[in-house]
Amino acid sequence: MRRTIPDTEAMEALGHELGRAFRAGDLVVLTGPLGAGKTTLTRGIGDGLGVRGPVQSPTFVLARTHPSLVGGAPLVHVDAYRLGSAAELEDLDLDFAHSVVVVEWGAGLLDDVSESWLEVVIARRRGDEAGADAGGNEADAELDEDEPRTVELLGHGPRWAGTPFAVQPRLEG
Repeated sequence: MRRTIPDTEAMEALGHELGRAFRAGDLVVLTGPLGAGKTTLTRGIGDGLGVRGPVQSPTFVLARTHPSLVGGAPLVHVDAYRLGSAAELEDLDLDFAHSVVVVEWGAGLLDDVSESWLEVVIARRRGDEAGADAGGNEADAELDEDEPRTVELLGHGPRWAGTPFAVQPRLEG
């Protein structure tokens, strides 16, 4: 399922919508360039789950747990950008079974963690094309721009079968 998200407010609203549908044991993997809106989406997910905030990027602590204020599953928000392997992610000893776990930059690190996961791929025009200066660094002004994003939701495994997010098996041959 693919959506165009016009601004940060709509990105947070999408997160809220998703968060209301998530349950304990759900794993969400967020992929996108710097400034794509991964943390904004997660902030909305936290709001939809009814967790204690504020939900902020866990870049320097790697993972933050936000307990539920409404008796639901806690949100575990992980930033795997600085992790070099799945083993380093495993060392964080996350409670995948009893939490909603959202992992930014987690593609390729979670292959054996769960039989089901929701992959959220966020694309932004400038972040994907001309978002780096000559030194290879993202320009701060461009990261702050509120431009449309394309969000693709790809559900893998039995949890997402029969939902609009379900990835259809590819036919070999």
